Amino acid sequence: MKKDCNFINELREIGLRPTKQRVKICELLFLREKTFHFTINDLAKKISDQMNEKISLATVYNTVHAFQKKGHLKEIAINSDKTYYDTNTSVHHHFYDEDTHELIDCNQNDIDAVNVKNNITGKKINSVEILIKVASDNQNQN
Repeated sequence: MKKDCNFINELREIGLRPTKQRVKICELLFLREKTFHFTINDLAKKISDQMNEKISLATVYNTVHAFQKKGHLKEIAINSDKTYYDTNTSVHHHFYDEDTHELIDCNQNDIDAVNVKNNITGKKINSVEILIKVASDNQNQN
């Protein structure tokens, strides 16, 4: 999504009424310089803490999912009960820090090309994105 876009028109295009709360969610998500990784609960807390706004969790959830379905956010499933969203929708890899629960972009130059030796019959590979889970190395701590 472009930083100078009209959020009211964008919300209408994805089938959501452009309420004050939804426009605030858009501002928080898309008016920023760096990629933003978040869970829905993280985003709701950030809205409450930083913007001093009361927005229901259902509104945050519905808005995020509508943007994700239209390709403005990328969904990254960490496990069966933890999903992050990314404002950078390009194909790229991530580190997931299991200690801090932080999702971090991985530099493309740090990973060699992935060689997929088998594919599902009748399917083509659209992209390969790697999620690398990391945690503290307690063996090296004294």
